[in-house]
Amino acid sequence: MLEQTQLAVDVVAEHQAFDGPSGVVVIATAPGVDRSPRVADADVERLAEWGVDLPRRLERARATGASGDLVWIDLERDDPIAVLALGLGAATPGDLRRAGAAACRRLRGQSDVLVLATADLDHEGLRAFVEGMVLTTGSVTWSRTAPAEPPARVRVVVADPEPAARAVGAAHRDAGATLAARRWVHAPPNLLSPVDLAAIAGVVGRECGLAIRVRGVEELAAEGFGGLLAVGAGSSRPPSLVVLDHDPGNATRRVVVVGKGITFDSGGLSLKKPDMQMTMKTDMSGAAVVLAMMAAVADAAPPGLRVTGVLCLAENLPGARATRPGDVLTQHGGLTTEVVNTDAEGRLVLADGLDHAVRDLAADVVVDVATLTGAATLALGRRHAALFASTDTLAAALQHAGQDAGEKMWRMPLHADYADLIASDVADQANAHTVAGPGPGAITAALFLSRFVGDTPWAHLDIAGPGRSEAERDDLPKGGTGFGARALLRWIAAGAPA
Repeated sequence: MLEQTQLAVDVVAEHQAFDGPSGVVVIATAPGVDRSPRVADADVERLAEWGVDLPRRLERARATGASGDLVWIDLERDDPIAVLALGLGAATPGDLRRAGAAACRRLRGQSDVLVLATADLDHEGLRAFVEGMVLTTGSVTWSRTAPAEPPARVRVVVADPEPAARAVGAAHRDAGATLAARRWVHAPPNLLSPVDLAAIAGVVGRECGLAIRVRGVEELAAEGFGGLLAVGAGSSRPPSLVVLDHDPGNATRRVVVVGKGITFDSGGLSLKKPDMQMTMKTDMSGAAVVLAMMAAVADAAPPGLRVTGVLCLAENLPGARATRPGDVLTQHGGLTTEVVNTDAEGRLVLADGLDHAVRDLAADVVVDVATLTGAATLALGRRHAALFASTDTLAAALQHAGQDAGEKMWRMPLHADYADLIASDVADQANAHTVAGPGPGAITAALFLSRFVGDTPWAHLDIAGPGRSEAERDDLPKGGTGFGARALLRWIAAGAPA
């Protein structure tokens, strides 16, 4: 279910580099001290043999060697037919991911590609480079229009093929998870109801060997999932709770990751403006990320770690039975919530999922992922997710995983001083500010959720900003990005420190 690209990347040893055809050869450049790009002597000599003065061609093209800088050089040969000089910048993981993405876009439609630019990279660098390539090759539309063809065959030259192959495999796994999440996020809301997404989760779970449980309306009512039922009440398409479980059988710890899955968010009776609704099919990004992560988790999780994904699925519409501002509902576990704003619905479904994770699933650590608040986007823009965590260890581990994956997180304060902003006279708390005037919306949303996890180590990842991209850039598409899938997989692969 995760394969959204036909890109095939193989590793070859340096002495085998030119065995077989190589339609386009990719060489590396880097910024030099004199503002001219640095190139390996061997590549200069090789291009001279093919009749090209490489330094002069790069100078004429005003190449810089910056990450993603491209110079295409046609050759008067059949094999290879061209050289792509590719800037790697400082060769940080971020630079390499951008370079791989830029190269793959330029190489679309080529039959054979030999990448010499990877020969001197360590395994983490190679992994980042291949991730960048893979992330640009998947379709991010739900239409039947085929995406631009990626290169048919790519061989990357490495010093040590065996560990390099493992790095390439990890890159395919993690980038494949991101691509799957992107595809689900881009589904039109009329074609992806909560029931539809639950059905997709069932197929993914069965294909990936996960245990699956899907709760419909009757079970949700019987078990007290008041938040999910309240949010989904206005839609003719009922809410659902999906639990997918990877159990190695000898687990000593259990990680539960909860995803917000609002398949369309009109705001309910607190209706959003029409232009703000156009992107609200992506309000199930958290659930898509968790589902994609779970599809790849068996390969990433170390022995002894049980990983469970919880998808909280609903559609928020202003129907005849919709929840009203002023209603009081009982969440899973018994806490009551006054609904001040029906457009603050994500925290209502997540609260049920978090309480279920702690109370029923006995989680040792819980993380939730959600496009939760516009306030997080106002604070951090679209390049960083807002991270709230109850322990320093968990916060540091997630930030480190995000840095390595190219999914940056910024830790936000979780100050109890702000709890009075969501105090209620008729319930345990309100789902939005009860005090007039602007307030720290991302923080109060996190404080609301914190009531449902008790003392269990917990992190809340608000991806409202980086969950969508306004334009295609680097390894991102325009639209839903699948932010969080790669970071969570790296965190889990490291043993889920908390």
